[in-house]
Amino acid sequence: MGLEPDDDASARRRLKAARRLAEEVAEQAARRRSPANGAESGSAASLLSGGAGMPEDESSSDRGVATVDTKKTEFSGSSTAQDAGARWYHRPGHDDGGREFGNAAAFAFEADLEVLAREATQNSLDERDRRNDSPVRVRYTLHELTGDALARFRSAICWDALQPHYEAAAAQDQKVGRVISTGLREMVERDRLVLLRIDDYNAHGLTGDDYEDGRFAAVVRRQLDSRKSDSSAGGSYGLGKATLWATSRLGLVLMNSTLSEPHEGHTRRRVIGRLDLPWREVDGRRFAGPAWLGQPDTGAGYANVVRSWWADEETVESLHLTRDSEEPGTSFLIVGAHDVASLAESGQDHEGDASEDEESLERMHQRLVRALGRNFWAAMTAGGERRPLLEASVRTLRNGVGHIEEERVDPQVHQPARSRALQAFLAGSTVERLTEAGQVALTTVRLKLPEREGIAGSAGEHRAVLLVTEATDVDGRINQVTAMRGNRMTVRTSRVPNLPVGTNPFQAVLLAGRAAGDDAPFAAEAEAFLRASEPPEHNKWSQTEELRTCYSPSAHRRIAAMTWEINKAVHELVAVSKKEKAGGTNKVSKRLKISGRPAAKARGVVMPPKLDDLDAVIDSSGAWQITAVVKVPQGTEAWAMKPVAKLEVRSGPRPSVGWAHLAAVSNCELVDGVLHFAPGTRRAVFRGTTDVSTHPVRAALAGLVIELRENKEAVA
Repeated sequence: MGLEPDDDASARRRLKAARRLAEEVAEQAARRRSPANGAESGSAASLLSGGAGMPEDESSSDRGVATVDTKKTEFSGSSTAQDAGARWYHRPGHDDGGREFGNAAAFAFEADLEVLAREATQNSLDERDRRNDSPVRVRYTLHELTGDALARFRSAICWDALQPHYEAAAAQDQKVGRVISTGLREMVERDRLVLLRIDDYNAHGLTGDDYEDGRFAAVVRRQLDSRKSDSSAGGSYGLGKATLWATSRLGLVLMNSTLSEPHEGHTRRRVIGRLDLPWREVDGRRFAGPAWLGQPDTGAGYANVVRSWWADEETVESLHLTRDSEEPGTSFLIVGAHDVASLAESGQDHEGDASEDEESLERMHQRLVRALGRNFWAAMTAGGERRPLLEASVRTLRNGVGHIEEERVDPQVHQPARSRALQAFLAGSTVERLTEAGQVALTTVRLKLPEREGIAGSAGEHRAVLLVTEATDVDGRINQVTAMRGNRMTVRTSRVPNLPVGTNPFQAVLLAGRAAGDDAPFAAEAEAFLRASEPPEHNKWSQTEELRTCYSPSAHRRIAAMTWEINKAVHELVAVSKKEKAGGTNKVSKRLKISGRPAAKARGVVMPPKLDDLDAVIDSSGAWQITAVVKVPQGTEAWAMKPVAKLEVRSGPRPSVGWAHLAAVSNCELVDGVLHFAPGTRRAVFRGTTDVSTHPVRAALAGLVIELRENKEAVA
């Protein structure tokens, strides 16, 4: 389908078409409801009615302030934002004709609940009130609204004033417009809206002025303003808050904050809303994009805008923003929350139907729990007299009634081995060498810090802490190093290469910067260096523009050198003695076997590729998940090898099992189940997952044998 030209006439045509479609959809939804629900049907019909019943004062409209006739607002007996004198202010279009069709910062991240959980919880962790040693408490609440509950919420947020702006945005053939159109259609056709609220307690809250430098302005008014209060903070780009709006199909987030320090003589119920829409034209007036829900600011210089207000308890209740205590912190309410990644996992489309609502809520609930456990297990771990930095939980409601009970995220459940390692470090109960099950070995590795530009004495040698302990089946992939710095959020997880066959499965944890302890040499300098090496996703340490600017173009090589030292130190800690190898007492030698190795190499004969290393774990479904390293002989030949999985049983032939999934990772290609190695390749990696339906016995009751069989026909 071709696109219309982007001119005023075309925009008006698209707007009229969108309104006609909305009217038809609303009428169909109304007809499907029973007469007993007549009041609700009227609400749905007026939801997208094309702006009827919305007189505006001309002078306020010119300023971008939308007002609503209270006589025509439903549920006017309850307290709403409008009852409190709040209204929507839409930023006028740029005088130079510039147009932004969405918030670019929001496109830095996927509309993924796991990404949201990582970024939002990191922000709460960064804002922990360090004046006490209590953890910051974060709770995620999924809340599905339908029927009267949804109608009351729409009234509370002055939906009638937002309606024409949403219609204009949805009529545009742009990415943001299509997302908004889908969100509106789901709300009308299915009479359903999902809210996602993120509450934190024992945090600073949105302190500061509405416009000048401070936490409030950084979150509500500005883009790319990090405004972190501590050098060990996880965030540094000011992009993470954009995930809140990216997770909303309607681009709408409401906020209620309790401040850790008074502003204008108040600390409780500071309320504001922000809406991110693309450029649009409504009733002949052009609007730039963002809008705010607040009270008109009568101060000099701000007469045409709205600001935050100190709301009463009834108003915050109608907005679903009531906080559980007077502890400082902030509640963010994402309106129209969605999770594209969970839809992809389940094979659903974006529309779905009512029968899938319960499943989607449960899936979103579990994805939040898993993301918190995977990324913040360390921050939630205590040891000795050291309290955790974070407590996190997830709950799910339907129209205010509990649907899934609140679930406290337990690091010992999600990451038992890694949590054990950190707990031993915090309690001071580590050992130098692993001699018994359950022990945690500690060593240190060097990070040679270059001098930061303009800061004399910042160069030096930091000693990061490396912890190694025995792995469990719950931890996921074995033989990994999980690295973090001061806020104890997982930054990267990497595999230790070239481990000898027979190495006991382990998990390793690297504590760098202030995570290594404030008494570690150059802890603050290492914290700043590693923070500068992280991209906006904060998921690795590598070359970045900030690292180049603040240090030197070659500064990233210091990280590579530290990685080499980490792998070397792990090898030394997990090395199996010759006595152990001869006795065959370790777990890997009992459970995993690499088959098909030649006993001897005849002179002049080129031997085929062989398996050099093998990692495996049994996943929650009972399947073996393997990562295999293949050593390819030197030469000019191409090779084709078929990986075969068999179960090691006590007697009889080894039964073969099928593959549910095979993937070439590096230096090889997978074609029809056969691995192809190009001439000149020396080492390659592939991964696989066995098909549980082909297992004659449970994986826990048998060992695993992996063979590589030459496939000459595939080469020919």
